[in-house]
Amino acid sequence: MKELVQYLAQSIVNQPDAVEVTETQDDNASVLELKVAQEDLGRVIGKQGRTATSLRTILNAAAARHDRKVVLEIIDEE
Repeated sequence: MKELVQYLAQSIVNQPDAVEVTETQDDNASVLELKVAQEDLGRVIGKQGRTATSLRTILNAAAARHDRKVVLEIIDEE
């Protein structure tokens, strides 16, 4: 799942080298934290959160095929 988020995020942003994805395992879900360059944050979130929602939908569909739950968090570093 981590590789999927990394690939999708790198396809969207202007600075693909700045994309970082960290994965932590919870009891019943995996938590993926996505960090991008500050100027690319708007591209990943999208207008009214549509891009972020689409990323989460794709990720949940892929996770469902493996009977897993995945949560995507977009980290805003200031």
